[in-house]
Amino acid sequence: MQARTIATAILIAIAAVVLGACASVRRPLAPLSLAADVDLARFMGDWYVIAAIPTVLECGAYNPMDSYRLDGDGSVATTFSFNDGAFDGARRQYVSRGFVVAGSANAVWEQQYVWPVRADYRIAYLAADYSQVVVARDKRDYVWIMARTPAIAAADLDRLTAFVAAQGYDPSRLRRMPQAGAR
Repeated sequence: MQARTIATAILIAIAAVVLGACASVRRPLAPLSLAADVDLARFMGDWYVIAAIPTVLECGAYNPMDSYRLDGDGSVATTFSFNDGAFDGARRQYVSRGFVVAGSANAVWEQQYVWPVRADYRIAYLAADYSQVVVARDKRDYVWIMARTPAIAAADLDRLTAFVAAQGYDPSRLRRMPQAGAR
């Protein structure tokens, strides 16, 4: 009888381990959508961050904006600027460099903030008139909805939020970024 109890305990332990392993295995996410063909020259310039799943750096950002400039070597000089903690807070800026991944129709970049580390940067959606963009990451940890203006129509924000959710992001984590021009 004791052997049967030990065997049963072993089977239960094995089942628990197997079930626990199954519970922690995540189904791989589908690949992110990518903009079909990004004309880098048209993409350059200022983009206001309308909404984001923000990084730690962006949590207290007011009037956040990304500015892009295409350099002669094909890399993209990027400046992220914002007012710190309030609309009238000190203006801060951080520079980085984007490296367009060959064969990606200019939609996938490696963004370098600190040498030699490069971060994933994907143009998941780009309006035909280059007025709105969604920049995403394969990990689904951060995302940015940006526009050429500091405010967009509520219907556009709803549509882009639905797009972000369809890409596998949790839309409840998306935060509206304060823009003075949107008040």
